[in-house]
Amino acid sequence: MNLEKSKKFYEEALKLMPGGVNSPVRAIKPYPFYTARAKGSKIYDVDGNCYIDYCMAYGPLILGHSPEIVKKAIVEQLDRGWIYGTPTEIEIEYAKLIKKLYPSIEMLRFVNSGCEATMSALRVARGFTGKNKIVKIEGSYHGAHDAVLVKAGSGAMTHGIPSSSGVPIDFVKNTIQVPFNDLEKLVEILEKDKDVAALIMEPVMGNTSLILPEDNYLKEVRKITKENEVLLIFDEVITGFRLSLGGAQEYYGVKPDLTTLGKVAGGGLPIGIFGGRKEIMERIAPSGDVYQAGTFNGNPLSLVAGYTTVKFLKENNVIEDINRKTEKLVKGLEDVIRDKKVNCEIGSIASMFCIYFGEKPKNYTDALKLDKNRYMDFFWKMLRNGVFLPPSQFEICFMSYAHSEEDITKTIEAFEDSLLRVYL
Repeated sequence: MNLEKSKKFYEEALKLMPGGVNSPVRAIKPYPFYTARAKGSKIYDVDGNCYIDYCMAYGPLILGHSPEIVKKAIVEQLDRGWIYGTPTEIEIEYAKLIKKLYPSIEMLRFVNSGCEATMSALRVARGFTGKNKIVKIEGSYHGAHDAVLVKAGSGAMTHGIPSSSGVPIDFVKNTIQVPFNDLEKLVEILEKDKDVAALIMEPVMGNTSLILPEDNYLKEVRKITKENEVLLIFDEVITGFRLSLGGAQEYYGVKPDLTTLGKVAGGGLPIGIFGGRKEIMERIAPSGDVYQAGTFNGNPLSLVAGYTTVKFLKENNVIEDINRKTEKLVKGLEDVIRDKKVNCEIGSIASMFCIYFGEKPKNYTDALKLDKNRYMDFFWKMLRNGVFLPPSQFEICFMSYAHSEEDITKTIEAFEDSLLRVYL
């Protein structure tokens, strides 16, 4: 596999951008490949290599790269203009569609990223409750804003320590952490501390490898938060429109107070959405005293791309199709692991899956025991075999509507070859 052009680009980029990239996960050692174009299930680099893509831009591309129906909608919007600074009809149409799919969302606001959505949801939760503290799950990721950039402490009752330089300790002193799938620790925290405004959580963890909630865990979390008058925020930036059309809350039958959406919701363009109970959302300016604003909020290009994508999902049974393909792929990978008797496991839900080098984790502490170095060795071997996976043991893989039966067969073959070479 030749990556000479990519290597030269990276050497140049190192002089211009921190680490040569614009997001840390792209800094693949010794250097990343540089993309020239992408279509369907394939991504093509500047050196002419083609890969079956299961990274899918880390989740947004549920229909695959450059789907014609979304491309057409974007082009038509470009002819009409791409930013106005005024309200548009598509805001209303998309908001109505989201309300139908997410009954917990009575009112919402469109912003520009999942990070903005979670930041704003936490602000309105504090404004509505008049409380200062938040609880987050250890190892969860809710964007790169100060209040949630917190390492796991020594125990669930430990208050936050910033996991990034430049974040004052005072910014995270009101952030408390609790392990995923641990109801006892959650009860202990909420019963002891009555200044907690909200619990924010990924209902399915997708940034510390794929970690699923145990039976009835989410329903018990809902019960515990209600009993302690704490708002429950589901961060569905990853799971929204993918686990089901109504996200994890529909899949598991749990109704949060606030929800954040992103990724799939933008149809491949930048977007964030936060919404929830009307009485909470009416506290957002200009109707209330919690300020949130943005020049690009409700950007018509993103809304058109997102609306077109979600409408297509709804009308064409896309989720059923990609779930079936994911099941077939996962079964094939599991057959290889069973046959070769190697220390590797597969986890999956809907159209998301994860290859663990080690035992399937139940929480952040378990995830830290996974073999990151062996995974990266495996990543490069898969890439040489024409399959692009996320370049981190802690990221997850995504199936798309564009992946074919041939892609699945080739991926299983590449997996077997790569796994054997990793364990040689």
